[in-house]
Order: sequence, then C-alpha cells, then structure tokens
Amino acid sequence: MKILIDEIPGMRIIATGSSSFELAGQVGEPLTGRKITLTLYPIAQLELLNLYNSFEVREKLAQWLIFGNYPEVITTANRNEKIVKLEEITHSYLLKDILELERIKGAKILLDLLRLLAFQVGSEVSLNELAGSLGIDAKTIARYLDLFEKNFILYNLRGFSKNLRSEITRKSKYYFYDNGIRNALVSNFNNLDERNDVGQLWENFLFIERKKKRSYHGVVANEYFWQTWEQQKVDLVEEREGKLFAYEFKMYKDKVKPPSQWLQAYPESIFTVINQRNYLEFIT
Repeated sequence: MKILIDEIPGMRIIATGSSSFELAGQVGEPLTGRKITLTLYPIAQLELLNLYNSFEVREKLAQWLIFGNYPEVITTANRNEKIVKLEEITHSYLLKDILELERIKGAKILLDLLRLLAFQVGSEVSLNELAGSLGIDAKTIARYLDLFEKNFILYNLRGFSKNLRSEITRKSKYYFYDNGIRNALVSNFNNLDERNDVGQLWENFLFIERKKKRSYHGVVANEYFWQTWEQQKVDLVEEREGKLFAYEFKMYKDKVKPPSQWLQAYPESIFTVINQRNYLEFIT
C-alpha cells in the first residue's frame, strides 16, 4: 500500500477487514501521514433518521434496545429470524478473529467472560473478581478484555476524578458496542415489560449511541463515569470545550437531583437527565 500510494499519483485505497486489530497493528508506522482511520459502528440512530422520521425511530425504541443495530438484524422483519441472526453473529462470527489470530484454544472461556460482563453493564468491574469466577488469573482476564476492545465488542470507560479522595478511578465499566449482542450472550430477548435489566439496556444504548454521534459529528471529548465510595454516581461525564457535562440515564424519570458530592466538587458543571423525552436529541 505504501509503494502504491507513493508511486501512483491520486491513488486511493480503501482497506477493510474483520481482523481490525491485526490490520491496525501492521499499518501504523509504515503508513504514517498516508492514512485516515474510519471506525464503522453498528447502525447509528442518527443514520436511521435518514430512513425513518423521528416519531418512527422513537416508536421502534424497544426494538433497538432488545435487538440492537447490526444491519442484517435491522433489515430482518421477523422476530425469530432476528434472534437466529444474533445467535449466529455471537457464537460463530464475533470471536472468530480472536480465536484465529491469538491462538486461543476455545471460545468457551471467552463467552463465559463476556456473559459475566453482560450482567455487569453499568457497574464497575473487578479483574480479580472476574478471574476468581472463571478460575483464571487476572493478567489473562486483562488480555482478553484488551482483545474484546480491539475487536469492537466492548468499550472500556474509566472513572473521573480531580478533587475527592473518595472518587473511584481504578476500576472500569464496560459497555457493549451493540445491545443485541449483549442480549444474545445472556439469552434474553424478552419484551421490556418482562425484564429486570431495562436500566442496563438503556444505559448501554445511550452510551454507545452518544459515542457514535461524537465520532460522526467530529465532537472531541474525554469521557468518564463518576462514582464515590459512598455510591454517589454520574453515568457519563464529558469533558469538552473546557467544561464538564454530567449525564444521568433514567428511562422513566424526569427529575433527578445531581449528587451532592458532585455539586460540591464541580459546581460549574452542567447536569442533565436523559430520559425518553429528550434522548433522541442527545444521540442525534
């Protein structure tokens, strides 16, 4: 690619591939100054507004929360076929590159780890606790988590802190790039009124859709969660334009008071509750 770009004027090459982390590792230094990296997420809500009006997008909210936004799943009308496609993606495709490129013997331990994380969406994750549950060491857990991030299965969100000793910063939260994959891992495609994890689905959905929006609109921001040992928390903190923006994700609530410790530490921050009334503006 380097030779072609350097020797043929006007040459443009689009290099794609499912082995994204292997490709990224090999094109870094040789193509310095010659490449632009584009991340293609599952279909974004802001893209769906090109197909549907805002009322239709809102009307299909339960579908996005349960079945996610993989293109093949979105374009499948039948509920059972959606489930079959998600099961196929999860068990046959999702881990294929990791198993092939990293020479990991079997998918079971990887799937078991992903299932544990699927139940912990929105909560801080302890590597030692995961290691104890799976019977492997914490360094191996860290390696697998890094592979999941590089293969666009999970996103690692770190804790925010500037002032308080009581702020949690050492642990991470992990979000799935797609709600449908998360639900396939826990084998739960029930309707929202039959679930006890709607809060987790809502938080995962909003976090990743907000990330898509920032990426596609070129909004530069540092992103964190915030929590203290006293369990005061903010779901998402964005540090951009020299200001702090705090967001709390509550699907069914209109009014939520900002945590007192957050207000004391960061009185100039802007606090917003994201619910069903205003979520579409937040992510599109």
